[in-house]
Amino acid sequence: MTRSEKLGQAPIGKLLLEQAVPASVGIMVMSIYMIVDTIFVGQYVGAVAIGAITVVLPITFLISSTGMAIGIGGSSMVSRALGEEDTERARNIFGNQITLTLLLAFTFLAIGYFFQDSILNLFGGKGTILPYAKTYFGIILLGVPFLAWAMMTNSVIRAEGAPKVAMFTMLIPAILNLILDPIFIIWFEWGIAGAAWATTISYIASGLFTFWFFFSGKSELTPKFADLGLKFSFVKEIFSLGGVTLARQGVISILAIVLNNTLFSFGGELAVSVYGIIQRASMFANFPVLGITQGFLPIAGFNYGAGNWNRVKSVIKLAIKSGTIIAVCLFAVILIFAEEIASLFTTDADLIAMTVPAIRISFLATPLVLMQLIGSAYFQAIGKAIPALFLTLTKQGFCLIPLILLLPQFYNLTGVWIAFPIADVLSAGICFFFLRKAIRELPQV
Repeated sequence: MTRSEKLGQAPIGKLLLEQAVPASVGIMVMSIYMIVDTIFVGQYVGAVAIGAITVVLPITFLISSTGMAIGIGGSSMVSRALGEEDTERARNIFGNQITLTLLLAFTFLAIGYFFQDSILNLFGGKGTILPYAKTYFGIILLGVPFLAWAMMTNSVIRAEGAPKVAMFTMLIPAILNLILDPIFIIWFEWGIAGAAWATTISYIASGLFTFWFFFSGKSELTPKFADLGLKFSFVKEIFSLGGVTLARQGVISILAIVLNNTLFSFGGELAVSVYGIIQRASMFANFPVLGITQGFLPIAGFNYGAGNWNRVKSVIKLAIKSGTIIAVCLFAVILIFAEEIASLFTTDADLIAMTVPAIRISFLATPLVLMQLIGSAYFQAIGKAIPALFLTLTKQGFCLIPLILLLPQFYNLTGVWIAFPIADVLSAGICFFFLRKAIRELPQV
């Protein structure tokens, strides 16, 4: 039985565990490295430098998310093609993903360099944050094409049914960054530039690892030169499905613009740094549910393509149940240890005092996060782009951005933090409605 065939035959519980655990471990380690990176910057460079990283992160991920979008869009097609036992089609799709990723990543890289000052200012790089942000951004851009490649290939590796390899794609840059951070920031005394070089080198290493996997004969999808030629039908479907991810990241970037500028207006540089800490805590807190979502995608896509409707229903129910239980436990930990979490990143008393209540408020609806993720992921997995796009944009686009613009007018800086749980509740309810409707429409077996 090949890796991909296992997706349609192994027990759902065991399969979800095999897919989700490596994904969770990879995301966890990536989260840890971003947390440690921020801790080093906060402790050895300064509180304002945390704000600089907070400004730059959504810009670099917007650029590299072209790879993520192409990866997720194409991997949905690859999963279904493998489910239909059409390996040649799956390989053709992957070849198109390679070409699109390289073209778009280098195009956005050039835009980032030529319009650096304007972009940073737009994303909230103001006041004393700007000099740090310019240094960090200029170096990070060098690694962005490699990050885009790694993000794209990681989704395809998972669609192929090789979750452990996908895990290593995330472990390698995380571990390397953890090693390089103290060397560059403390020993070499490079400051914010050291943090940037550690991250850039890590992105390059991750990209080279996935390149080795696909072109050393380890993969079922090793492309031929002819597969690299773009086919309109493939490109259209890749962007139709991947557009969901790209739109989500685009909305997240718009959110970052609105959020960072609102934070700066109501709380100055420290408020931007507060959100930087919350963002890192959120990445770590959500790693298990994100891992479950990543593990869910290839299972749902493969079995939908193979017409195994009962297996599709089973994996939806199991993913939601297990993820919600985990999210409740994480919710309790965050509320109890909010002060300890804030103190990890900085010794600045003012920053800690601002961060603790912000963490507790913004994480109030954490148990509902999994419903949002599975709701949009399901429609991506089965190739329905429009409902996937709608549900993906629900939280950040339709709920959170309007709330952030509105609530601070009445509650000042606290209004920003209140916006997060309200948006979580609204978007979870919408996703639940559409997902339940979709399950009922599946053929009865």
